[in-house]
Amino acid sequence: MIDTETTPARITRFAFLGLWLVISLFPLYWIVATSLKAPGAIFRYPLEYWPVELSFENYVSLFETADFGTYVVNSLLVATAAATVATLISLLSAYVLARFEFRSKSAVLMAFLVTQMIPAFIALGPLYLLMVQLKLVDNRFGLVLVYIAVCIPFCTIMLRGFFANIPDALEEAAMIDGCSRLGALFKVIVPVMKPGIVAAFIFNFVNCWNELFLAVTLMNKDENKTIPTALNGFITSFNIDWGSMSAAAVLTILPTMILFAFASRYIVQGLTAGAVKG
Repeated sequence: MIDTETTPARITRFAFLGLWLVISLFPLYWIVATSLKAPGAIFRYPLEYWPVELSFENYVSLFETADFGTYVVNSLLVATAAATVATLISLLSAYVLARFEFRSKSAVLMAFLVTQMIPAFIALGPLYLLMVQLKLVDNRFGLVLVYIAVCIPFCTIMLRGFFANIPDALEEAAMIDGCSRLGALFKVIVPVMKPGIVAAFIFNFVNCWNELFLAVTLMNKDENKTIPTALNGFITSFNIDWGSMSAAAVLTILPTMILFAFASRYIVQGLTAGAVKG
């Protein structure tokens, strides 16, 4: 039996969600369509909403003229290294903040929260001077260090919520059986927190993968540039290479889409587990 009183509300809700979905997906669709057009057909009149003749010239030129493969490797190395180290450090710091009481605990948490309110570009000047003094400009290792420092505050706050949901009795039982505190953490607590750790790693990876301001500031040589820096390079004072930039954007989006597709279960479990303190 159909509930006639709620049917109009359902239709309105689904219509609104459908419209929102179309608005959200249209930019992605347009980027893909533009990347598959020949350079001379992008602004052809009448406008083609889908290329009449598919062309992969934009993708080929990325690797032949723009050395896009180097940018992909740099982004993978930097994002993976920074996300891994930041997640590990945040795991330990979140454990300390969740399990121990000390005098400056509130101040540390407040400092982590305040860092999330400050726009990153405000610190570009001092950070650049510091990296120059450390001789880490145009160095992928230096960029990894900066990304680790940027990711740790948010990731620590995120993982602290997961630790708050895990009873102390689990690690206490492991310690009674002979485990050290670190042993109990990695052998008992970490397996339970697997969804939360995966979610934190993915957020760190995506933030590092998409970051532009720091990469543009600290990387000047082509062999050290990451993908966002390469995308920015398609915009010049007199021209914008829409075809190559669209093709590069599609290739940039694919890894994160695949990552979210395979790890979506862990992300949902992780965010749900860390949302409410039990």
